[in-house]
Amino acid sequence: MAKVLREGASYNQREVLDLLIEFSGFKDRVQKKFKELSRELEGKPNEHELWVNLYLVSADYAEELNIKKQKQETLMQKAS
Repeated sequence: MAKVLREGASYNQREVLDLLIEFSGFKDRVQKKFKELSRELEGKPNEHELWVNLYLVSADYAEELNIKKQKQETLMQKAS
């Protein structure tokens, strides 16, 4: 998305709002996940669990970005 913005593409107000809403929803999910994670690890010296859970959060994020990218490419192909 940032690359597209740098290239000078323009977006209407609705598209910008949709993007901000989507980002806000993702941010809320990540915060909730980390709060749950911190409760699970409270009083536990198990660093391995922390790294596994961090990996799972980042994998979810990467998968979400990949799906969005594929949807965007599909929309661009349909527009052509």
